[in-house]
Order: sequence, then structure tokens, then C-alpha cells
Amino acid sequence: MNDLRETLDARLTESGAQWLDAAAERIAADAAAIRPLFPAVGRHCGRAPLDPAADGHGWTVDDAARALLLTRLPLTGPALAQEVADLYRYGDAAEKRGVLRGLHLLDLGDEALPLVHDALRTNDTRLVAAALGPYGAAHLDAHAYRHGVLKCVFTGVPLAAVAGLRERRDAELARMFTAFARERVAAGRPVPADVWLVTDPEED
Repeated sequence: MNDLRETLDARLTESGAQWLDAAAERIAADAAAIRPLFPAVGRHCGRAPLDPAADGHGWTVDDAARALLLTRLPLTGPALAQEVADLYRYGDAAEKRGVLRGLHLLDLGDEALPLVHDALRTNDTRLVAAALGPYGAAHLDAHAYRHGVLKCVFTGVPLAAVAGLRERRDAELARMFTAFARERVAAGRPVPADVWLVTDPEED
């Protein structure tokens, strides 16, 4: 989390950093304060890519700021899970993405999996990419993870955006991707270059 804040500080203006610090203090003192502050993050902190060299499916400045604000919630257990779920449920796409990005920083166990499954059902590729971040990689079962990764390929999300792929790829995922690649070749359509990351699970 310290590394995330350091990276974020390099992308924030002075006023943005001041606003974020003040927002974090308010949330730490009163969990309910996150509700009006969460939607305001983009306006005060910016929405540019966190890594200027990354493609459109990587973290943004507002993703990182929202993730950090989640860590300041003075809640645990079911109360924390409910607050996070409400922020996702009632948020716009950017707010939902910020929640998904921050899940691995919170002590939620499997409680936030419904949010990940919801994001994977959408056609918003940035939500799909965020759903397959560290939390999704750690908590999705094998079936859901495989189909999430395959959805990334179908929708054009680079597999570099998927967390845990090297550790979680297996023979079944390789089989699915091999079948996908053969279908594309048979139809005269290009095969995404990063399919190789999955088709040989024995490869380092």
C-alpha cells in the first residue's frame, strides 16, 4: 500500500494530494463520510493513467485514490463488507472500478466475491480487467477464473492486466485457449499475441 501511495503522489497535484489527505482523515473519523467523498475523487485527484505508458485497462489515478480511501474505513467484518458493497452497487463505472481495485487491500475474505462476479458479467472491459485483479485472482474458483480470463481475450483486454495468470493457468485453461486459437485461425481471423501466456501451462 505504501508503494501505491508513492506512485500516486507522483501523479497528484499539490491540491489533489491535500484533498486526498483531508478526505482520508474524514473517513477515518467517520465511515459514512466516504459516501459523498468517493464520487468526488476524480474531480479532485484526476483520472489520468497511473502509469502513463500503460494501456487503457490499467490503474488510473482515481482508481488508486479510491482504493486508498477504502483502507481508511474504520470498519471490520460484515460492516466493512456492506459498506464496500454499497459503494460498488450505487457507484458509477469509475467508482465500481475503484472498489474492485481496492478489494485486495481489505480484510474481506470471500465476502466481496459477488462484486467480482457482477463485474465479470458486464461488457465494460475496464471493469472486467479490474475484477481480475489480485482479489479476484486470489478468491475466484477455477471455473470462474478461467472464464474471466477467456472473456478478456474475447473482449480485447490484454492478459497483462490479469493478476495471477502465471500461477493459476492450468491444463484446462490451456485447452480452452487452444480451441479458441484454432477457431480464430479456421475463420481467418487473427489470434491475440498474448494467447501464448496461457496455451503452455508448463512454460515459465
